[in-house]
Amino acid sequence: MMKPENITYLRELYGTGLQENIPLSAYTSARIGGPADAALIARSADELAEIAMRMWEQEIPFIIIGGGSNLLVSDKGLRELLIINRARGVHFNDNVESPHLQSESGNTMNDLAQKAALLGLGGLEWTATVPGSLGGAVYGNAGAFNGDMAGNLVSIDLVHRHFGRQTWPVEKMEYTYRSSILKRQHQPVVILSAELSVKRSSPEAVRQIMERNSARRRSTQPSGASMGSIFKNPPGDYAGRLIEGSGLKGKRVGNAEISPMHANFIVNHGQTSANDVKELIGLVRQEVSQKFGIELELEIELVGEW
Repeated sequence: MMKPENITYLRELYGTGLQENIPLSAYTSARIGGPADAALIARSADELAEIAMRMWEQEIPFIIIGGGSNLLVSDKGLRELLIINRARGVHFNDNVESPHLQSESGNTMNDLAQKAALLGLGGLEWTATVPGSLGGAVYGNAGAFNGDMAGNLVSIDLVHRHFGRQTWPVEKMEYTYRSSILKRQHQPVVILSAELSVKRSSPEAVRQIMERNSARRRSTQPSGASMGSIFKNPPGDYAGRLIEGSGLKGKRVGNAEISPMHANFIVNHGQTSANDVKELIGLVRQEVSQKFGIELELEIELVGEW
């Protein structure tokens, strides 16, 4: 359980705004996860920054969830404070030579792509089927269909535990494949908002690309509850090919299954435990290592009490 003094502090400060013992399965794309002892909803970037700074000041650990994709939350849940990011302000500036948008980090990538499409702004078509929030995409350099966050990001606004609010240009993120300096170094920062570049097009042209990407995703990736791609693709190869080549397509532990459609996805067929998924992950790593001599690296993150 969370420390009693921390729960007392949160109750006194936030009153009925504090939620207790909420199931994480309701906030993750895989529909998996035990209870969070305490949770708060941040509805703006300023509110998100304020909560983070107060928690740092009080030495109360916290975890932020946006769309809840790319996460495997333990069955035991979270002892840290859960901050649910619902900061979704967005502004499009298309009356300049280089059009761009400024969005708070709780917006979903799909929502941003759809709104841009209505304005005839392209460049984000690859994000239309990417699950999760802008904050998570910035943090992990999300990508699909030959696009990624490194190609669109101009700058981010963040709050740092020791240095306060800052603006970072994209170069400071030191992006690599599905990673950033924030992800590699676990720096004590919270991503508040981001500026993304877009380009002038037409609603019809943007929609056509988005529909083509969506159709391709539906034909190659499973529907249903999942975390997205489990492993990063190793250099020069594909995690899905290696897993399939190890004979693991369709392998199940409990109600968790390595998808017969795409082997780099684990699907929750209902009431799946995080431990079942973790067991499958361990099996995949073991079999791929033995057969191909390759150590697969997780793209998802494991959070909670294991």
